[in-house]
Amino acid sequence: MNNSLLWLRAESKAFEERTLMTPAVTRKLLKAGFEVVVERSVARIFDDQEYQDVGCRLVPEGSWQAAPAHAIILGLKELDPIVGPFTRRHVHFAHVYKHQNGWQDTLNAFARGKGTLYDLEYLVDDEGRRVAAFGYWAGFVGAATAVLAWVGQQQGRQPSLPALQAWPDKTALVEEVRKQLALVAKSADLKTSSSGQHDNAAAPETSASGLPTALVIGALGRCGRGACELLQACNVPLTRWDQAETAAGGPFEAVLEHELLVNCVFVNSPNPPFTTTEQLQSSQRRLSVIADVSCDPTGEFNPLPVYQDCTTMDDPVARLMPAGPDTPALDLVAIDHLPSLLPRESSEDFSTQMLPHLLGLNKPEEGVWARAEAVFTRYRDLASGK
Repeated sequence: MNNSLLWLRAESKAFEERTLMTPAVTRKLLKAGFEVVVERSVARIFDDQEYQDVGCRLVPEGSWQAAPAHAIILGLKELDPIVGPFTRRHVHFAHVYKHQNGWQDTLNAFARGKGTLYDLEYLVDDEGRRVAAFGYWAGFVGAATAVLAWVGQQQGRQPSLPALQAWPDKTALVEEVRKQLALVAKSADLKTSSSGQHDNAAAPETSASGLPTALVIGALGRCGRGACELLQACNVPLTRWDQAETAAGGPFEAVLEHELLVNCVFVNSPNPPFTTTEQLQSSQRRLSVIADVSCDPTGEFNPLPVYQDCTTMDDPVARLMPAGPDTPALDLVAIDHLPSLLPRESSEDFSTQMLPHLLGLNKPEEGVWARAEAVFTRYRDLASGK
């Protein structure tokens, strides 16, 4: 089969501005002999003209459904199975291999169309390590949203976090978080100086610095490193956990002792939960914000089984528990495409990571693509009852 036609589709997920292929990476694919077709998109962070300038042919949004049969359709986020059956080869994050909601519908749509899915989450090297990920950016933005939600709580706002829009770059995001923390510190100083004591009894007790304390679980991975970098840049007191600290199995009392919990763990096997709804009802709870960066509420291995639905860019916070006499309100941020809040930098990073493997798409029967197809075949057959 001719494997030289790459078709970059427009994203259909709301608020998704990222792309799998930047114009710079696309130029290199063209030089390598691929034909690249790009769907027009008003949402994509890179202008259509940038792709045309490097030599791509532009086509209307959504026209991948009429692309030549040999085209390899490239995207980032999942496709709704209602637009199936899928008759071609597709590259994107499908979120189906951990039995998430609708996983069988999606895989059956591929089975009916005799299409193939190369799931970006399952592109791995010979040792089973992922070859490309947005994890760093997810962690970075996830930690930022946790802090900003905590700020909103201190300011008495509900919801504690308003609708979100992309930041120009990571520097702007750090500056915004620092600014908001400074406003809380200033407000606290004014209250103390005027009354002699803090008058927000429902607010969580903060560290000696007046900042919230944060627990990052999965701190040594890509996602965790991003979360830790944001928190360090904003001087937020930080506790780092990874496999050694979670090996004994939860629920963990330390979760209750920090104001912020940032979960960055990718779990693909059964494990005791990090916390439970019952534990969070403790009168000893100081925790007031959970940022579940891994964001897998319907997966069977979810380590935070305290919620059922993701939050969104336009409604980013869900209140899990109201404030009590001795405990703060508990808010959740669980957005499944956080890196889209830094769309340019995260796209440039991911696209660069992907370039060596995109160049190998002329031989999808080899390497990372063959391994991804094997995973797809196994789960497709499982979904259809074979």
